Amino acid sequence: MADFAEAAECLRTLAHPVRLRIVQLLLQGRYTVGELAADCGVPDNVGSEHLRLLQRCGFLTSQRDGRRVYYRVAEPHLEQLMACIEGRFLSTDVNHRRMR
Repeated sequence: MADFAEAAECLRTLAHPVRLRIVQLLLQGRYTVGELAADCGVPDNVGSEHLRLLQRCGFLTSQRDGRRVYYRVAEPHLEQLMACIEGRFLSTDVNHRRMR
């Protein structure tokens, strides 16, 4: 049951529209908090909090490059999970949408 509890906690973390969009974007490449926040229409500090939660579950990793910190997906299974979500809930034109 402990494994299911951990899985449920991480699924709860993903269960937010901004965090799902962040994962969708990061599956395409690396982005800064500012880039992700701008795409999601949230302030940078809110974007940072979403990224912190995703990192806490081990979904993301970050790397500093000079003054910028770039985020990328660390959990390879997120690609399959996002494909399932996109296939079930998103229209085809949204599936292929990238950074605005």
